[in-house]
Amino acid sequence: MNAPAAVTPPVPDWPATALGDSAGWPASLRLTVDILLNSPQAMLLMWGPEQIMVYNQAYADLAGLPSLRAPGGNVPAMQPAAFAWNSAALAPAREGRSVSYRGVSLPLWRDGHIEQQCLDLYYTPVPDHHGGVGGILCALATARPAALDDSSAPLRLLVVEDNADARYLVCETLRALGHAVESVASGEEALPLLAQQQFDVLFTDVSLPGISGVELARQARRQAPQLALLFASGYGDELTKHLEFPSQSLQKPYDIEQLQAVLEQIAAAVRGG
Repeated sequence: MNAPAAVTPPVPDWPATALGDSAGWPASLRLTVDILLNSPQAMLLMWGPEQIMVYNQAYADLAGLPSLRAPGGNVPAMQPAAFAWNSAALAPAREGRSVSYRGVSLPLWRDGHIEQQCLDLYYTPVPDHHGGVGGILCALATARPAALDDSSAPLRLLVVEDNADARYLVCETLRALGHAVESVASGEEALPLLAQQQFDVLFTDVSLPGISGVELARQARRQAPQLALLFASGYGDELTKHLEFPSQSLQKPYDIEQLQAVLEQIAAAVRGG
């Protein structure tokens, strides 16, 4: 039997890109780009202080933008969502540590409009000539909802967030993690829902128009003393640590792993009775 013929991809015209002639690249960049271009998995590399983006055809197909032509190699007018979705997400990679996030909801272009899709993101630092972090490689894969253990049920959460984009993102993330979610934009909308339906968790922004998140939680606690309270705040727990009732806080911007960890704590308490 004859061996299948090897397929050699065309060599990109690197001197015509912002990366310049590949002869001047560090060995780590050459290796990373070779792996990226020959991988069937969607991959996107951000390189240098200019944030030059290099990507493979799998990433271009996933992102769906008609203007994307692999391998890229230019500074984009707008950062790709894989690097822009959370300002704190890349901090570990910039410090030289690999990091991953599961079930991140990113906007992708589909059939002429934007759709949100849950993805798993894996970030790997790529060293430069001097051993520092010269770039960050992101591999993207379609997310699978996190499996809940056999003895557990999804948490029922009411999300209160006045920013529509943030509200959509957190709700899609919570659903990807396997939970049941309702959402409203204000405390005034939340109180009737809390009276009509049973929730395990009230997840509210601290700063809301009208009734504040703290006052909403106080009133909700009177209605349902068993309700777990989770705050999101740009000030961490500074505004909530001295409250007269138990609660937990996430500091904005928080990542998926932080959210999942605190929900696991809450779930253990709720299911433990």
